[in-house]
Amino acid sequence: METKERPVGKVTSRLAYTFGAFGNDVFYAALSSYLIMFITSHLFNTGDQATNNRLISYVTLIIMILRIVELLIDPFIGNAIDRTKTRWGHFRPWVVIGGTVSSIALLILFTNMGGLNKTNPWLYLFIFAVLYITMDIFYSFKDIGFWSMLPALSFDSREREKIATLARIGSTIGGSLVGVVVMPLVLFFSLQSNGGTGDDRGWFWFAFIVCATAFLSALAVGFGTREVENDLRKNEEDTAGIGAVLKMLVKNDQLLWVAIAYLFYGIGINLVNALELYYFTYIMGFSKGFSILSAINMVVGLFSVAFFPMLAKKFSRKPLFMGCLVMMLIGLGVFSIAGSNLALVLFAAELFFIPQPVVFLIVLMIITDSVEYGQWKLGHRDESLALSVRPLVDKFGGAISNGVVGQIAVLAGMTTGATASSITASDRFVFKIMMFAIPAVMMLIGMFIFGKKITLTEERHAQIVAELEKTWGEQFEPESPEGGVLVEENTLVAHAPVAGEVVALKQVADKNFASGTMGQGIALKPSDGKVYAPFDGTIKTVFVTRHAIGLVSDNGIPVLIHVGIGTVALKGTGFVTYVNEGQHVKQGEQIMEFWDPAIKKAGLDDTVMMTFTPADAITDFELKVSPGVHVEPETVVIEVEK
Repeated sequence: METKERPVGKVTSRLAYTFGAFGNDVFYAALSSYLIMFITSHLFNTGDQATNNRLISYVTLIIMILRIVELLIDPFIGNAIDRTKTRWGHFRPWVVIGGTVSSIALLILFTNMGGLNKTNPWLYLFIFAVLYITMDIFYSFKDIGFWSMLPALSFDSREREKIATLARIGSTIGGSLVGVVVMPLVLFFSLQSNGGTGDDRGWFWFAFIVCATAFLSALAVGFGTREVENDLRKNEEDTAGIGAVLKMLVKNDQLLWVAIAYLFYGIGINLVNALELYYFTYIMGFSKGFSILSAINMVVGLFSVAFFPMLAKKFSRKPLFMGCLVMMLIGLGVFSIAGSNLALVLFAAELFFIPQPVVFLIVLMIITDSVEYGQWKLGHRDESLALSVRPLVDKFGGAISNGVVGQIAVLAGMTTGATASSITASDRFVFKIMMFAIPAVMMLIGMFIFGKKITLTEERHAQIVAELEKTWGEQFEPESPEGGVLVEENTLVAHAPVAGEVVALKQVADKNFASGTMGQGIALKPSDGKVYAPFDGTIKTVFVTRHAIGLVSDNGIPVLIHVGIGTVALKGTGFVTYVNEGQHVKQGEQIMEFWDPAIKKAGLDDTVMMTFTPADAITDFELKVSPGVHVEPETVVIEVEK
């Protein structure tokens, strides 16, 4: 007999998932930024500098190669998680297992493995490679499982938004907090400060705290959350691999160019961010100053994200992107001449950091808009493929950065035994070229590509969405499985999707609806913002701007419910959807909600239209109510025949 788990409350679930996000990013920050610092500054001390440098180069090259290999493995990890069936769900077992194994492996990587790095360096390199790929794979199981489980925690969009917001706050604090505490912790536990770099003991206890936090946060997710079981979550298709992503990129030119621009930009900023601790340690001789910078970044990052909606209203994406990168380049210029002046260094570093969250959101918005662009251009929608591009580019850029940072440390003499006083003028020059000049070139290339090749503006996207609305129903044959045929009845009775006053469709201010281009239907001046399913059917399309939903009745008739005229320009502001594509709904079930004052404040018409499209999907149309009549969601307003 199968035992059922005890349910948990919403607050418990939110807190557990937030702590999970915190621990996940604490771990990733230590892995991506500070493991390299430990390797270059403490791991190899054979007594021969040339041998030390060669071993450091080998290790960082191994890390870069294995991180790129792991990109090829990610799709298989996603498939394995999707196919997992346990009484604890799809995701939670992998969060706990992945969190446990990766934490143990990372902790070992922050050691010299009992002196093996000196007694048998080649065996050490082999074991290091095995441990690293094991750690990376199990961390990917945890990371993919953790972020993929968000939709499984609730089918309520409002609850999802609350959980996602708290999780993003947790991850932001977690990733930034590691930078604040890394050197104070390392130096606190170290027996020798070694010019501000600490010793092996200090780095081990830093790693222990990081890995313990990651492990405990994984347990919190495992025991503090529950996955909602529903037929909607069943998945019969494999997760697409990198090959499918590349094929799609070739065809979707806007997605391709934004990915290339973001890759150059990402390599540039990853290099600078990864080298900042080296700057404080070896150029300034004040490693604890990095904690001050990280603390400022943690606060500034939260405010930067909060200001993005206001910036997006005043500026279009392309000039905003260009302005952000110009600000970052100015920051690099100031940084390069700041020397050991702490105030000037912090000022320059913030000029470089403040725009980063904004650039991330701009790129994310363009990638999201490219889903509709690809649908319009290619005739099919590749949402999951398109949205997988940004994480792939991030990981690839991070892998390149990890490999290069180790080589920079060797070239600049910032390896085992080095201190700020031992770094020569030549070393400083090499380091500054690598930290400032090379990233600046990378970012300039990204700016050039973005400026020349990105033509998918907000206005163009709105036009594309409007065109897709006109033709969305044409993709469904009434008698095909895609049409959602569950019953054989030819008659469909449709209820009002909103409460309000009936308006003649030909009188609405949108010529596409008024002329009948969008099909026959009804218009309503809403008395509230709640939108309901007009019949039993399946959700086929939830437009990314959330202002329109396409659904197909159980007997295969497509219908479009469109809230407002010109509301695509609001980009989802004031709209909440409560359904997902593929979800079956019953008549009278709430599927959307909109905030009417947001529409009117923007100077737009809030009329709600429901049309049957394409026109040849029905043979007979009868409007059951007259213009001027007030209707409720339970009122029958239309009857059609297939």
